[in-house]
Amino acid sequence: MAIDLESIRHLYPFESHYLTMGKHRYHYIDEGTGDPLVMIHGNPTWSFYYRHLIRELSKEYRTIAVDHMGCGLSDKPGMDTYDYRLKSRVDNLETLIDHLNPDRKITLIVHDWGGMIGLCYALRHPEKIGRIVITNTSGFFPPGKGIPLRLWIMRYLTPFAKIGTLGFNLFSRAALYMAPKKSLSADVKKGLTAPYNSWRNRMATYRFVQDIPLKPGDASYDLVKSVDENLGTLKSIPMTILWGKHDFIFTMEYFNEWKRRFPEVEALLFPEAGHYLLEDEPEKVCEKIQSFLLKNPIAE
Repeated sequence: MAIDLESIRHLYPFESHYLTMGKHRYHYIDEGTGDPLVMIHGNPTWSFYYRHLIRELSKEYRTIAVDHMGCGLSDKPGMDTYDYRLKSRVDNLETLIDHLNPDRKITLIVHDWGGMIGLCYALRHPEKIGRIVITNTSGFFPPGKGIPLRLWIMRYLTPFAKIGTLGFNLFSRAALYMAPKKSLSADVKKGLTAPYNSWRNRMATYRFVQDIPLKPGDASYDLVKSVDENLGTLKSIPMTILWGKHDFIFTMEYFNEWKRRFPEVEALLFPEAGHYLLEDEPEKVCEKIQSFLLKNPIAE
């Protein structure tokens, strides 16, 4: 089913770019010039989630926002041609950055599952990373607890999860009310869910949760374990942590774990924001990122 973009163009007025990877097209936004900022979304969002940052930061920086395969305006392949695993996500990001070939170190801005994807890339190529902006995400296994019940249901009650996510779009729809602390407008709700308008177009939403590794033997367990164990090697890279307090997935335990692992890093808590930090506090977050970038310049 075709994605209706015209009704949200006033919120997402950016030019689309595509890079063919194998049989599929990978969509990304590339606006502005200057230091490259690479924005990596999670599930069930897409590059639309970064629209406020793209609009403001592209005035002074090169803003690149990706759509993971199966998400946003990227192709929606079936399981027969794409495995929807963490490694493939990181490989896709690596291919894009190699293609764009920025002439200076990049700044990663990550959220949700995009954090693990971006940090995997950073550990592969630390020499290419100039700064990291962490927002409501993880680079480690859940600190002392499991995943929320609703994710556990999707992870293990496969028939229910498949019908609910692919057939009724329950994951994406529920996130509209559970992920932000403040109410979203009708247009923003439409924008966040626009790419996930049919059974086929929701495969990535379903597979992201199925790929959460919780025990040895899970497909992405070893890769997450490697990030968990080597995260400290990124301490020499300037970092800031910006966090929505009312996050039902990446709770305060995650925020405190980030502070424990990176005690010298400025960690800011936004008391009136939830998991969708950039929906709840876009102006304040943008100001904090701009300040962080100015304090930590990257040599040309």
